[in-house]
Amino acid sequence: METQILKKDQINQAVEFLRNGDLVAFPTETVYGLGAIATKEESVKNVYKAKGRPSDNPLIVTVSDENMMKRYAKFVPERAEKLIKHFWPGPLTLLLLVKEGSLPDAVTGGLKTAAFRCPNDELTHELISKLGYPIVGPSANTSTKPSPTTAEHVYHDLKGKISAIIDGGATEVGLESTIIDLSVETPIVLRPGQITPEELSEVLGEKVLINTGKVSDKAIPKAPGMKYRHYAPSAPVWVVDDVNDFEKIDFKSDTAVAALDSVLAKLNLPVENKFSLGKDLKDADHNLFSALRFFDDEDEIKTIYVQGFDEGEKSLAYMNRLNKAAAGHHFKK
Repeated sequence: METQILKKDQINQAVEFLRNGDLVAFPTETVYGLGAIATKEESVKNVYKAKGRPSDNPLIVTVSDENMMKRYAKFVPERAEKLIKHFWPGPLTLLLLVKEGSLPDAVTGGLKTAAFRCPNDELTHELISKLGYPIVGPSANTSTKPSPTTAEHVYHDLKGKISAIIDGGATEVGLESTIIDLSVETPIVLRPGQITPEELSEVLGEKVLINTGKVSDKAIPKAPGMKYRHYAPSAPVWVVDDVNDFEKIDFKSDTAVAALDSVLAKLNLPVENKFSLGKDLKDADHNLFSALRFFDDEDEIKTIYVQGFDEGEKSLAYMNRLNKAAAGHHFKK
């Protein structure tokens, strides 16, 4: 299969691919997603195959607006209405109860809930609106690898496995959306993202919990990112929590570092062994996956040290992704 790169004036071609049951990668403000019509079970199953994704890992349902979501949600609670009004379109995913039989088990994992998101991207909004159906939207990468933030990243992982990639340029946010579970008594963030629990709590006027538990091997997670290892390059990743500890690392020619410019400037390492995360945490959010992908393509790199952050809820999403990439390994000297 030849994977085509489509420009913004080729959306109609992408629509036809999807209608024919093919897979199309699409841009969002967070990361690139891998699309198939959410109601076509065979197409959805092909998403799992293309990614090498475990079949018990539910998929996000990407919609063009609230009205499309209402065709599948059992009901839309007042909490959801508040969050939609404030954050949609945007990097927020809502977990709601769904109408029985409205979505295939390949989407829901056989659960009574589904995660809905309306991304803030004009190309994807046009794509779904013209299609008339929601599409699933897991990250358009090989499962366990860093999520893609450019069309080139998608092509690297999925060329020959999908029909097309809509090139919308580099993503703005760089980390996947916040997922909040509204199917339970007290709202709980299942996956942190750019929108923090504090911001959600302010809009809802009530406490929002943060999931800290692990999903057992036999259980089906309610949302992506809760059970399996993600975001990992081939080389081992170590989190460096204290920037002063970078000076204690025994750097070798096969060692790489991803950190802020202020940290990199103090390290005696070749330029090719450094990757800038930018000037602050916001930049680091945007650049983390690019850093992990950059060194994943360098066969001679055997260890990657990445700067950690402790800035409260603002760094939750970054540290969530980094800890998964590092399998929880933190550098201590």
